[in-house]
Amino acid sequence: MHLIEAIILGLIQGLTEFLPISSSAHLRIVGEFLPSATDPGATFTAITQIGTELAVLVYFWNTIVRIIARWAQSLSGRVPRNDPDARMGWLIIIGSLPIGALGFLFQDVIRDTFRNLWLVAIVLIVFGLLLGAADALGRRTRELSDLTYPHGLALGFAQALALIPGVSRSGATTTMGLALGYSRPAAAEYAFLLAVPAVFGSGLYELYQAIKEPGAAVFSLGETAAATVVAFGVGLAVIAFLMRYLKRGSFLPFVLYRLALGVLLIVLLLAGVLQPY
Repeated sequence: MHLIEAIILGLIQGLTEFLPISSSAHLRIVGEFLPSATDPGATFTAITQIGTELAVLVYFWNTIVRIIARWAQSLSGRVPRNDPDARMGWLIIIGSLPIGALGFLFQDVIRDTFRNLWLVAIVLIVFGLLLGAADALGRRTRELSDLTYPHGLALGFAQALALIPGVSRSGATTTMGLALGYSRPAAAEYAFLLAVPAVFGSGLYELYQAIKEPGAAVFSLGETAAATVVAFGVGLAVIAFLMRYLKRGSFLPFVLYRLALGVLLIVLLLAGVLQPY
C-alpha cells in the first residue's frame, strides 16, 4: 500500500511542480487523504523533486549545456564575461544564493512550522492574487536577454519564498518576473533554470539524510525512488505543455485554481475534516 501511495504522490509531484500551484502544498494535502493519512514530509518532497528537475535537464538540455560551457569559458577569458550565456550562468548562481542560505538557516522551521495547513491555505490564496495581479498588470516587454543582476537577485529571493508550501517555486519566481516586465515564457523559463541548483542541492542533501537515517522518513528509499521516476516522466510532459501554453494563454486558470483550493482547504480545516498538523 505504501508503494501505491508513493506512486500517487509522485504523479502529483510531476503534475504540479512546474504549474504555479505549489507541488509541496499538493503533496501535503493529498497525503492526508491517502489510506495512511500522513504528511509525506519534507524529505520525500525534496527527493521526488530531483525527478522533476531531471525533466528540466532533459527539456532544456541544449540550453543548460551551452550556459555551463560558456560560463566556464568566461572564467578563463576565452569568451567575454558579458556573453549572454555566460551572464546567464552568473545570474543563476546569484539567484540561487537566497534559497540556499535561507534553506540552510531555517531547516527546522521548514520541516515543521511551514507545513501547517492553515499557513498553506493562506499563502495559496495570497500568492494566487499576486500572480493574477502581476499577470494582468505586467508589461511583458522584456526577454531573458534583458535580465539584469539586480533582477536576477530579486527573482532569487522570490524563489526562496517557495520554502513555504503553498507559495510555489515556479509561481513565486514567475510572479516576480511578470512584475518586473518579463514575458510569460521568459519568466517561466528562468524560473525552471533557476530551480535546478536549488532543487538538486536540497534533494541530494535530503537523500543523504534518508540514507544516513533510513527510519526517519515516511516512505522507504525504494518507494521514494519509484515516486521520483514517476515524477520525472509526468514532469517532462507538463513542461512541454506549459511552454506551449504560455505562448498564447494567461495564468488566470492557475490563479482561479489556487483561490478555489485555498478556500476549500480553509473550509475543511474549519469543519475538522483536516487538522493543521
